[in-house]
Amino acid sequence: MKAKNTYINYPLAGSSWDHQEVDAIKSVVDSGMHSMGKNVRKYEEEFASWMGSKYALMVNSGSSANLIGFFATKFHSRNSNNEKKKIIVPSVSWSTTYFPINQAGYELVFVDVDEDTLNINVDQVEEIIIGSGDIFAICAVNLLGNPCELTRLTKICEENDVLLVEDNCESFGAKFEDKRTGTFGEFGSFSFFFSHHLCTMEGGMLVTDDEELYHIALALRAHGWIREVPNEKYLSIDCSEFEKKFRFLLPGFNVRPIEMEGAIGSIQLEKANKFIATRRANAEIFKAYVKDIEGCKSQKENGYCTWFGHSILFPEDFKARDQLAAFLMDKGIETRPILAGNFLNNPVLKHLDYSTPFENYPISEKIDKHGLFFGSHNKSLEEEFEVTFALIDEFLN
Repeated sequence: MKAKNTYINYPLAGSSWDHQEVDAIKSVVDSGMHSMGKNVRKYEEEFASWMGSKYALMVNSGSSANLIGFFATKFHSRNSNNEKKKIIVPSVSWSTTYFPINQAGYELVFVDVDEDTLNINVDQVEEIIIGSGDIFAICAVNLLGNPCELTRLTKICEENDVLLVEDNCESFGAKFEDKRTGTFGEFGSFSFFFSHHLCTMEGGMLVTDDEELYHIALALRAHGWIREVPNEKYLSIDCSEFEKKFRFLLPGFNVRPIEMEGAIGSIQLEKANKFIATRRANAEIFKAYVKDIEGCKSQKENGYCTWFGHSILFPEDFKARDQLAAFLMDKGIETRPILAGNFLNNPVLKHLDYSTPFENYPISEKIDKHGLFFGSHNKSLEEEFEVTFALIDEFLN
C-alpha cells in the first residue's frame, strides 16, 4: 500500500459546528443575558430526557462534573457517618478522573485494565472489594467511548454496599445491554470539550436519578448557596427568605456554565445520532486497517461503543512508537499516547493519596509504551485513514 499523498491534514479533533451553532451564539449575545439561565436549563432538560435520567446538571467542564459529583457524595445523608475513604480507579485514564477524587478527600486505589477493551479489570476490582470493608466506591471509566462491564460492576457494588460512579466523559451515547452509559451509577459525568462527541467548546454535565445528590450538586455548583435548589427537602437554612439568598450552606465552587454553551448544546444534541453513526462507521474502517498489521490490535468493542477515538496497541517488541508518531506528525497526522498511558508513571502521584494493591500493572505499562491514539471526528475519515495506514505501512517496512 502506497500513500496517495505525502501530506494530509488529520488533527486529533475537528469542528462539528455550522451556522446553527453560530446563530445560537449570536442569539445569546443579542439577548444581553450571558450567564447561566434559560438556555442552560433547556439543555439540561433535553439532555436528561435523551439519557433517560431524572436529573441533569450542566457545569463548565467534565472535570467539574466529577468534582461536584464526588463532593456531593460526601454531603449525602446516606454517607454522613461513613468511614470508608477509598475509591477504586483504573490505572489508564485522564487526570480529570483522579484529581477530583483526590480533591474530595478520597484515597485512589489503582487496578489494572483489560488489554482488549482498555477498561477497568473487573477481576481485580472484585479481588480488592471482597473482604476489605473499606472501599467507598468504584469509579468506572468508560474509556474512549467503550462501555465497561457495567452489569457485573453493578452486581459487585450491590453485594458489597459499594457505590458505583461512571466517568463517562468520553462515552456519550454508548450503551451496555440497551442502557446508556453514565446512567448505571450514582452519577455519571460528561464532557463537551472540543474533541468530544458533543462540543460546546467548554462544558460538562452530571446526570443522576438521586434527587438528594442532585440538590447537593446544585448548591455546590454555585458557591454552596441553596438559591437554585427547588425545595428544602434535603437542604435548608433557618433564616428569612431574603437572607437565604446570601447564606452559604456548603463549601461549594463556581463551576457554572454560560448561556452560550447551553444554547450550543441544544443544537449539538439534535445532531447526536448522526455524529454517533459517523463515528461508528469510522471505527469499522479503522479496525479493518489495524487487523492487517501483524501483531497489532485495536480496542475491542464492549456493548455499543461510540468511539471517542481510535487506538492501536503495537506488540511489545516494537520499540519505535515515538518515532512513528513523529514521522506521522511530519506528514500532517496528529497522534498521542492512549490517554495518559499508565497514570502511575506520572510525577503528580507524589501529591496524591493513593495505593497500589498489586505489585505490577503490566497491561497499563504495555499501553503506556506501545499504544498510539488517533482522533475520531463527527465526519467521515475514510481518506485520512487511507493515507495514515499507507504511511504506517511505509514506516514499518
